[in-house]
Amino acid sequence: MDLARTEVSHPGKQAGTARGSAARLGLMAVPVAFFAVFFAYPVAAIVARGLKADGVWRLGRIGDVLAQSDVRHVLWFTTWQALASTALTLLIALPGAYVFARFDFPGKQVLRAVVTVPFVLPTVVVGTAFLALVGRGGLLDELWGVRLDTTVWAILLAHVFFNYAVVVRTVGGLWAQLDPRQEEAARMLGASRLRAWRQVTLPALAPAVAAAALMVFLFTFTSFGVVQILGGPTFSTLEVEIYRQTSQVFDLSTAAVLTLVQFAAVAAVLAVHAWTVRRRESALRLVDAATTARRPRGAGQWALLAGVLGVVVLLLVLPLAVLVQRSLGASGFGYYRALTREDGGTFLVPPIEAIGNSLQYAAAATAIAVVIGALAATALTRRDAGRFVRGFDALLMLPLGVSAVTVGFGFLIALDEPPLDLRSSWILVPLAQALVGVPFVVRTMLPVLRAVDGRLREAAAVLGASPWRVWREVDLPMVRRALLVAAGFAFAVSLGEFGATVFIARPDNPTLPVAVARLLGRPGEMNYGQAMALSTILMLVCAVALVVLERLRTDRSGEF
Repeated sequence: MDLARTEVSHPGKQAGTARGSAARLGLMAVPVAFFAVFFAYPVAAIVARGLKADGVWRLGRIGDVLAQSDVRHVLWFTTWQALASTALTLLIALPGAYVFARFDFPGKQVLRAVVTVPFVLPTVVVGTAFLALVGRGGLLDELWGVRLDTTVWAILLAHVFFNYAVVVRTVGGLWAQLDPRQEEAARMLGASRLRAWRQVTLPALAPAVAAAALMVFLFTFTSFGVVQILGGPTFSTLEVEIYRQTSQVFDLSTAAVLTLVQFAAVAAVLAVHAWTVRRRESALRLVDAATTARRPRGAGQWALLAGVLGVVVLLLVLPLAVLVQRSLGASGFGYYRALTREDGGTFLVPPIEAIGNSLQYAAAATAIAVVIGALAATALTRRDAGRFVRGFDALLMLPLGVSAVTVGFGFLIALDEPPLDLRSSWILVPLAQALVGVPFVVRTMLPVLRAVDGRLREAAAVLGASPWRVWREVDLPMVRRALLVAAGFAFAVSLGEFGATVFIARPDNPTLPVAVARLLGRPGEMNYGQAMALSTILMLVCAVALVVLERLRTDRSGEF
């Protein structure tokens, strides 16, 4: 009888597996098509335009470009500043990760939100805030005659400002779930506090530290807005150089080679990051994070807490406060009132209209990102995915590292003839912004979807429910909050997208980041003040979105 049951159930299991594989491929079809048309095709188009002449590939151009001394300098500076930014961020942020993981103190949730605000801010706002702090006429210049905008330190500090939360929330989230009794047991056996931490806690944290370091390196390696504003003509990353070659020099072959170099570097970083994430998920036993935090004890712990608070105030709060102060200027709200007037130069419409444009574009981009990201996350839910599905997972992350400048310029080149003649369509901007939002949607929803008991889905399917009904009645009630959080992240990153939007936003419909960059590019106190005012508005909109996220957030791991 057991053999009979086995013979009957085995074909049923195979049929269920086949149906599951077919459903997975069906879910993946729309995201794959979306990325193929709006990511792979534009990038391939601009690379082909740069490396083909009269239908012949000029692959020798790659060696010619890489042999140029100025290109090698850009590659060296891009790599060097990314490594320096990553090391400096880890040095400054790891004490903060410990404080948030192990200490319980009044105002902790508010401070956590303050720490996270810089991460969701557009890079243009970050660059503008530090320009107001360390640039000519900035706070340091007025008080002590010190300027850092012509040095690499301004870029490094701005990168720490932007990525501080990545380390705090990624490493701190895991640190809070490590059982402290393991380290206490080592100390009872005679190990010093440092040795116990080095031999017990640090190995457990290593995957999270590596994952955070790789993400910081990725963000700083592809830095554009910060370097564009603070670097000036002296410093240039790959992303900035690609922008210069496409929009100013019009040398598409050099831009294509630099795009391929950046693509290869980003693919390598993402491959290492995926390995560290899988290692972290499978190698640790975690406890409830709510049981590991306690009030600081002793002068040393209170001093550490005070030091972290000081870093947060000086590094994170002060630049934003100076930005707000500069937006007010000596005339109060004069710069804000000037945003309602046409100047006939920088914009074809009053700059204030950029607010409505950005909100509309971000809303459309969020809807697209949520649909595409939810389908992709559902397809990736099962952990026994094969290499093809894991490759699809890596594909979803590529827009975070591949040159947004290349994507934006590729939109203009590739989507300019039927059946995809979209150059004059408003949807072009939300499509570019959605490419950046999809990875955040996937990373937010995937852990929650994987936590849903698969037997619930199987039981619903056995009772005759269609895949759509299973999703609506089993998955959706459990992931509704995660879906809202994902939408919030997609909305915030869409608001701040700059690299691609700067190419495709029309002069009569600028977005907030594009408007800020254009105002900063024009001389005059009024243009500078209006740039500060628009940056402050953009900062407040992003901060409101973050407050909503914190209220909805249910992910206790604290990861992005």
